[in-house]
Amino acid sequence: MNTITKEKAKELILSNEDKIFGCSFIKKDGTHRNMTARLLVTKGVTGKGYNFDPSSFNLITAFDMRKKAFRMINCDTLISLSSKKRKYLISH
Repeated sequence: MNTITKEKAKELILSNEDKIFGCSFIKKDGTHRNMTARLLVTKGVTGKGYNFDPSSFNLITAFDMRKKAFRMINCDTLISLSSKKRKYLISH
């Protein structure tokens, strides 16, 4: 398993476009989350948007394939990433 930085992990997530990827991170409440997700999902999007800019908080909006809902990935607390048939450990 390769070790990469948080910045490189964020680049890899954003470069996935509509491909499925996996990640694990620590949620805001301190619990651990494993997520199988995808970007660029338009199903259920209302066009209303957020009251804030997620990128200013180092968050990425992704569609959680298991929960069938949109979730935020906190790039500051990423632990691991599986993308394009490779697994990465995130260094802090």
